[in-house]
Amino acid sequence: MEIGIDSFAAASVGNDAGTATKSMNALDQLLERIEYADKVGLDIFGIGEHHRKEFLDSAPTMILAAAAARTKKIKLTSAVTVLSAADPVRVFQNFATLDLISKGRAEMVVGRGSFTEAFPLFGFNLHDYDELFSEKLELLLNIRNNEFVTWSGKFRPELKDQAIYPRPLQNPFPIWLGVGGTPDSFIRAGTLGLPLMVAIIGGETHRFRPLIDLYREAGKRAGHTSEKLKVGLHSLGYVSDTKENAVNDFYPGYAETFTRIGKERGWPAVTRAHFDAQNGAKGALLVAGPEEIAEKILRHSEALGGISRFTFQMDNAALSHEKLMRSIELIGTKVAPMVKMNK
Repeated sequence: MEIGIDSFAAASVGNDAGTATKSMNALDQLLERIEYADKVGLDIFGIGEHHRKEFLDSAPTMILAAAAARTKKIKLTSAVTVLSAADPVRVFQNFATLDLISKGRAEMVVGRGSFTEAFPLFGFNLHDYDELFSEKLELLLNIRNNEFVTWSGKFRPELKDQAIYPRPLQNPFPIWLGVGGTPDSFIRAGTLGLPLMVAIIGGETHRFRPLIDLYREAGKRAGHTSEKLKVGLHSLGYVSDTKENAVNDFYPGYAETFTRIGKERGWPAVTRAHFDAQNGAKGALLVAGPEEIAEKILRHSEALGGISRFTFQMDNAALSHEKLMRSIELIGTKVAPMVKMNK
């Protein structure tokens, strides 16, 4: 099983959030964390895509390219690329270039995103949410598989025997499909034979098993091998030396962040009781010491019929750079070896 980190390139919080100097420092520290993740042996580091003040990941391939120049082995991916609001030609060109810069270590996870700011920003109608994604995914896969592309659709000018460059070092270039909880999304990934990245940020992880079974069944019906139908899991998590320390570090920022986001979406305020339930044996949160986290990843994998990748998302809790670095160290030197030894 591959173990890694996903980041949304969180900006500083507080009255001075969003200033250029703070943003510069936050990105410098993020690159230091990616470099350290490579050093401690983690398999993958992903950068999300958002178009909000509190995140600095509106141009993820720029961050990943900078990271490629400072790392040697770690895979570098998006988490996720908001394909519905992007041009698949430019997306492919950006990631093909990243693949060349990184010497074949680039990947992308494509999805529709959990926030909606990208749609009005780039002139798209949110009512076309699924139709946009379906059409653009079709074009992206066409570009990946063919140097010369002839294609037509509803939301983009047609292509007539158009050559698209550069071509990536990897062939085929790895494209994962990022999903939340919509059955049609799982079926689409299976039918296309794309590896699946499941974002589980709440609830009980084992409840996603029927959806993952749908994915595997759709893939087998479409003639794809089980080896091709990989499943990854992205969850909120943080590792410290003990569970008590991890919770004390993580909970305050987590509660503030999700209470703030909840006001936008009509969710109730986060409570400690809700957090503790989510951080229990079957809950989606992974906030504890190394041994407990390794055991929980293995339980989640068993409950979901086996997973190939697990990534932590932990920079949404206003944790300091030093604490994030320590967590990365523990994940790389303690959690990952325990998981892989017992897999």
